[in-house]
Amino acid sequence: MLDSIQSPQDVKQLDLDQLQSLVDEIRAFLIENIQKTGGHLAPNLGTVELTVAMHYVFDTPDDSFVFDVGHQAYTHKILTGRKDRMPTLRKKDGLSGFTKRSESAHDAFGAGHSSTSISAALGIAIGNKVNQVDHKSIAVIGDGALTGGMSFEALNHAGDSDADLLIILNDNDMSISKNVGAMNKYLTKLISGKVYSTMKSKSLGFLEKMPMIHEFAKRSEEHLKGMVLPSTLFEELGVDYFGPIDGHDLPMLVKTLQNLKQLKMPRLLHIITKKGYGLKTAENDPCKFHGIAPAQSNSSALPSYSSVFGQWLLNTATNDSQLMAITPAMCTGSGMSEFEVKFPEQYFDVGIAEQHAITFAGGLATQGLKPVVSIYSTFLQRGYDQLIHDIALQNLNVTFAIDRAGLVGADGATHAGSFDLSFLRCIPNLVIMAPSNAIEMYQMLNTAHQFNGPVCVRYPRGSSLIKDYTSDITLEIGKANTARIGQKIAIFAFGTTLDQALIAGEALDATVIDMRFVKPLDEKLILETSKTHQQLITIEDNAIAGGAGSSVSELLHAHHTNTPLTLLGLPDNFTEQGSQEELCTLYGLDVDGIIQAVQS
Repeated sequence: MLDSIQSPQDVKQLDLDQLQSLVDEIRAFLIENIQKTGGHLAPNLGTVELTVAMHYVFDTPDDSFVFDVGHQAYTHKILTGRKDRMPTLRKKDGLSGFTKRSESAHDAFGAGHSSTSISAALGIAIGNKVNQVDHKSIAVIGDGALTGGMSFEALNHAGDSDADLLIILNDNDMSISKNVGAMNKYLTKLISGKVYSTMKSKSLGFLEKMPMIHEFAKRSEEHLKGMVLPSTLFEELGVDYFGPIDGHDLPMLVKTLQNLKQLKMPRLLHIITKKGYGLKTAENDPCKFHGIAPAQSNSSALPSYSSVFGQWLLNTATNDSQLMAITPAMCTGSGMSEFEVKFPEQYFDVGIAEQHAITFAGGLATQGLKPVVSIYSTFLQRGYDQLIHDIALQNLNVTFAIDRAGLVGADGATHAGSFDLSFLRCIPNLVIMAPSNAIEMYQMLNTAHQFNGPVCVRYPRGSSLIKDYTSDITLEIGKANTARIGQKIAIFAFGTTLDQALIAGEALDATVIDMRFVKPLDEKLILETSKTHQQLITIEDNAIAGGAGSSVSELLHAHHTNTPLTLLGLPDNFTEQGSQEELCTLYGLDVDGIIQAVQS
């Protein structure tokens, strides 16, 4: 069945029994292929029925599907002519792990970050109205993404409009890590309550058109509450609410979507799904199977930078009850799972709410506590205003542990930490550190914890080459370390680029300096080196524009130093997807790239 599907039009030719067979084949295909390529397994297994039903009822690309985050869009890719390219998923020059407008006309909006789908789909819906076309706009959003404040901004706007917008809330009680917050509790309450005695007339009418739902309601009385609750949150916002219904019941999904297709106001369908559905191991541990590595990948025995951070938290909190650890829904990915168990009173998962996480940390700091915000570089972008106005402007004692800085690999541009040094170093009061290895990272975290003011420690995805890293040492603020003494050429290496710089330094007989600090720079060492060497190189895994190398250039210019300087880093375009090694080669950040830069 699956091999005959080349486009959504082929899906529409099937009857319901054939659709169910298609669902089963897609789920088996996903299990087999994602374990080979790596990618988001559990989220996609949970939305196979939904995606098939959507393509059966609606007509892309005229109708627009906007998938929030994009973790659940693989079935959509398969049904829109990309099945044969699935083995290239997340590889260099291959299919993106998320929806991407340049990849297919069926990808209505690019994804990668959370809580954006309702805003985008509303924009599309109003655009359809302005253009006087009778097309549908559908947003698919998970319960975890619904905790993001942007979702409520969009719901508030949608409810005040007459847009032809359908929002599908995929409620699986599981974001990436366990779901948190009042919204999760609210949804749980909706699902678990008893049937209200008074039903809305529109709910009754809706039920009459869907006989199958009566049986579902009879089996699950608590699910019916959501359909008959007199005043739900969504309806108070002006969005008509329908559901919850079983998100794995394909006939019910098809019939419900067919009915909702006939309506033209802002409306929300609440479906209940199981993350990892159809694969018992994924169902039992959806967090572990949220995103998986390719089968051929060998897990390193060396510690990841995330695990180094997690161990530092554990060790430091043992002796300091004022340490408060904060994560915006990335507990496991940030290495904080053990800390959550051992120090529950010092741990805060605020959900997908980066802005809140940062300002919340500021509030803690005003009370003499020592908050540490663990956040991916790409998600720190979402809290930039809060970082400036609520932390730096007040010079509050907050440490930012910035994970996934630089090149992240297969997740591509949406998750690359390409810009943090550029947007951070222009902010007054910030101290910015970039460790070259695990020991230095641990020492920098010690330093940040003892420092009175806001500090950023940015580190990459992947493993350190050093196994034993714990240390009591703190670093002198703004002090670099000369890792190798050479002749004529000097390489200023920021962060983990030091490893490649040292190898190149041996080949070039170059001085290699582990800069350690992006802000403040070791100005004295840089200026002295510029006088004793004939050529200078900076290297970083950040955008060249406004990055660490730019700060060196600005310093030399201010002191009227004319020693030739070459900046190595990421170019003025969004990064590709591929392995970290492939990308380092592509952007000239490997040994050969450094040597070529010197010789050119």
